Formats: sequence, structure tokens, C-alpha cells
Amino acid sequence: MSDVAAIENLVKKHKELKNEIANIIVGQESVIDQILLSIFSGGHALLIGVPGLAKTLMVNTIATTLGLNFKRIQFTPDLMPSDILGSEILDESRNFKFIKGPIFANIILADEINRTPPKTQAALLEAMQERAVTVAGHHYKLDLPYFVLATQNPIEQEGTYPLPEAQLDRFMFAIHLTYPTFEEEVQVVKSTTTNVENTVKPLFNAQEIIAIQQLVRKIPVADNVVEYAVRLVSKTRPKEATATDLVKQYVDWGAGPRASQNLILAAKAHAAIQGKFSPDIEDVQAVTIGILSHRVIRNYKAEAEGITIEKIIKSLF
Repeated sequence: MSDVAAIENLVKKHKELKNEIANIIVGQESVIDQILLSIFSGGHALLIGVPGLAKTLMVNTIATTLGLNFKRIQFTPDLMPSDILGSEILDESRNFKFIKGPIFANIILADEINRTPPKTQAALLEAMQERAVTVAGHHYKLDLPYFVLATQNPIEQEGTYPLPEAQLDRFMFAIHLTYPTFEEEVQVVKSTTTNVENTVKPLFNAQEIIAIQQLVRKIPVADNVVEYAVRLVSKTRPKEATATDLVKQYVDWGAGPRASQNLILAAKAHAAIQGKFSPDIEDVQAVTIGILSHRVIRNYKAEAEGITIEKIIKSLF
């Protein structure tokens, strides 16, 4: 199949995928779009939202429709790295045998990742970056495609361990969930308080997802679009001459080069699902908030004056 035909096929399959997910998930279109962009770009995502917004159901539904293996890890203060990665045990023949942990799946839901100590959070780093884990000196490759979706509750801060910036930077998107509209909530209540259970069917498989990720990387990008993305990211750094007034006043730290890479990858995926053969500046802008919001660190002045990250990022345009 030619690249042109592959993009046309992706547009068609993406529409079917959205319709299939809508059988179970009401609303949250922007959230689903960003999760799918992240998967198609080969990145990871951090979901930030209060309990009860169907985060787990959403991930489970997306994993099923993509035909991928899904595991959920509930992060707690007493969770150890071996509980995630797996450990070696002695079998009957007195030989060491490796028992795989829940990290060995295509899609991992790291539920409430900020509830576990840094040592256990760090156990995910190698898996997210290298798509491999090292246990007792042995290197184990993870099955591809591999995608970590972590969730955080923004309200409760007691007994939590905020993710370090280095780990936050590993997430391609930070996605903020909001409450459903009145009409959506009515629909949710109607569909979840009867005996009728809606189901979804797989529309893809692992090989097709890998092919989409390779297709996205092959999409050409004009130099002016790459330069626009890099300029956008450099504007978030308060010491740069190009920084906006809001950034100079309210930002402690700006985004690093990984943000520029992710902007271009996500813009390519965004263009592909729209049926375009190359991304333009609008595609970069469409993914900017999700990619920069967790990489730009506000100062105390911004928090005191109620200046949101979204407002600071929009000032970059």
C-alpha cells in the first residue's frame, strides 16, 4: 500500500474508531483525540482529572478497539518496583525463573502514579524510554506497540509524591479531563443504570498500530513548520530574547528540546488523521497546549495571581 493510500485508509479507520469508542464513552472527544494522537505518534500520556470521570473505562475501551493487550497498575505508597517489573523466583529445579510483572503489556494504565514513592515511579522510566526493562542484570524487551497512560488526581495532595520534571518530560501529552456537560451526564446515567451492556469490537491489531507509527514518522515536514515549532518552544524559556512578556513575568522554567520533537511528531499524526500529507502551522498549534502544559513551570507569582498555564501558552501564538 502506498503512503497516500495508507493515509486515506487511516482517515477512514480513525472515523470508525471514534464511532466505536462512542458506544461506551460519552463525550470527552478532545481527550480521546489526544490519547489516539499520542498512540499514533508512539508517545505516552498523563491524564489529570478528578475521580469518577471514566479514565479507566476510557483506556480499557481504547485498548480493546485497537486490539491491544491492556493492564492496569494501581499505584499505592507501598508498591515496590518488583511489583511492576516482575521478579526472579526459584523453580522446582532450583533454577531462577523470571515472572513477568504487569508492565509487560501493550497499554499500561498507571493509576494515580503520584501515590507511589519516587523509587517505584522511576521503575517506569526505562520502560517508557527504551521499551525495555532490566531486572537482576537481565534485559527484557517489551512487546510493541508500548504505551503508558498515567493518571493523577489534581485535588488530593496529601500522601502524594509529585512526579519529577525529568519523568513528566517523558510524557508526550498532559491531558486535563473536565466534567461532562449536563446532556452528556444525563446520557451517562441512562446508559449505566440498566442491565444493558454496550460492547466494542477490535478494529486494529498491534501490527497495524506499528505501521501507523512508522507512517507518521515518514510524513515530510516543511522547514518553516519545524522552525515554527522550535521557535514556539524557545519562547517558553524566560531567559530567551524571544520569550513573551507573560513568560518572562510568570515562568520559572521553559520546555526542553523533547517538546519540539513531540510537537512535530504530534503535528504529523494530527495532519494524517485529517487526511493531509504534510503538517502545517495549524497542526502544530492544535497540539501545543497538551504538549507544553506540563513542561512549562509557573512561578509563585503566577499561582498567586491566577495566571494559568493555558493563558501563558496561548500568549506564544
